[in-house]
Amino acid sequence: MGTVFSFDVRGGDPARISAALEDAVASLHRVDEIFSTYREDSEISRMARGELSTSDCSPEVTEILELGTKAEQLSGGWFSMRYEGRLDPTGIVKGWSTERAARMLAEAGATGVSVNGGGDVQLLGVPGTERPWRVGVSDPLRPGGLAAVVSAAGAPELAVATSGTAERGAHIVDPRTGHSAVTDLVAVTVVAPTLTWADCWATAAFAMGSREALEWLEDLPDVEALLITAGDEVRCTGGLAARLG
Repeated sequence: MGTVFSFDVRGGDPARISAALEDAVASLHRVDEIFSTYREDSEISRMARGELSTSDCSPEVTEILELGTKAEQLSGGWFSMRYEGRLDPTGIVKGWSTERAARMLAEAGATGVSVNGGGDVQLLGVPGTERPWRVGVSDPLRPGGLAAVVSAAGAPELAVATSGTAERGAHIVDPRTGHSAVTDLVAVTVVAPTLTWADCWATAAFAMGSREALEWLEDLPDVEALLITAGDEVRCTGGLAARLG
């Protein structure tokens, strides 16, 4: 996927966890083979060229297209599965595949799982007795600094996803224009139970701009967010403070 994945796995039977880790890594490679828009032979590239129909593809393609359609509907079209007129559901694939890999390890008996896919993190369980997972949120305006620290205390599962311009430049597209989104934001971090949706909502919110995004995010159930503008203004949803620490 052109990014780095890291795993932090606690507890469980070592042999089962080792096998599950191999399966989780293999699942990420399979996702890349199916969904990469940079591979001419991937199923999603072949679909975009009209060489395959959905029924000809792996079951994962149907699942992703259904999730992507739901994300488009719930975001009022601010999340999109198209790029430059072509089918491109990669905006939902990374979060979904990272979450899936984490759940494979939890199902194998791990008591604590943290999977980081390119800076977006799915947390399950706990890392130790009375110790919650904590995730640092990078400050987009101060390289090397932290804008916040998110705590998963009391949550059996939590995801943290950030969309912005600090790492990859202006790569988020405004679905209305088909061009790079021009907003007052430099970063949006979304905290939610699952990374599939946290990643989608961070992308959609960034494209909206701070004012519309904050109102929209406040209405989403079980979602909190931190928005940072180019003018170094920090805005957040009403319940975010309970997740910081």
